[in-house]
Amino acid sequence: MLRTLLRRLIKLLFWLTALSVLLVAVFRWVPPPITGLMVERKVESWASGEPIDLQRSWRPWQTLPDDLKMAVIAAEDQKFADHWGFDIAAIRAAFAHNERGGSLRGASTLSQQVAKNLFLWSGRSWIRKGLEVWFTGWIELLWPKQRILEVYLNSVEWGDGIFGAQAAAQHHFGIGASYLSTTQASQLAAVLPNPREWNAGRPGPHVRQRASWIRQQMRQLGGSHYLNQLRIAEKR
Repeated sequence: MLRTLLRRLIKLLFWLTALSVLLVAVFRWVPPPITGLMVERKVESWASGEPIDLQRSWRPWQTLPDDLKMAVIAAEDQKFADHWGFDIAAIRAAFAHNERGGSLRGASTLSQQVAKNLFLWSGRSWIRKGLEVWFTGWIELLWPKQRILEVYLNSVEWGDGIFGAQAAAQHHFGIGASYLSTTQASQLAAVLPNPREWNAGRPGPHVRQRASWIRQQMRQLGGSHYLNQLRIAEKR
């Protein structure tokens, strides 16, 4: 009986592994219809009895503004073009900071955030982190950087029930994502550490200061030239 259970467990792990890789491969081309974080928010609303209206409208890479692409790179992952899913230096710095105590600091790249938001759940546990590493590795292997950024911008949370750039632009500024100004794009990027508490459309002093820093970083990274280099690297 023990051997039978072990064989079944191995088969289950094999099919789960194959399914996870297949999903990553499919989403290389197919827009994900829903994300793990969206499911989590819906379950939370059912548990609390407070209804939530999930808003999300997919926009392809070509219609997403360069300023927003650069703003999230400047704010969240300035080594995005160079790493293979993990920023080792940032991870070491975060460990050192967290060991000293105080507020916890993360070191997740855009690729890791896509893995977590799309396939997993929020919260801190070694199991979730291990799965995040697994999915991040396959995403980096099977997707070009442009696709990673495209899925990120269409899946990231920008408020209660607000997912993706199009829904965020409409909710916070009353316009489509393609019409976002540089300032508006930087304000959206500025609230990403805490999108359910900070408001991109009505930014407080901290968000305005952070948005100004993001715009400076966008210029230093090279703006659209950075994205052109990203496209050239993908073609190679």
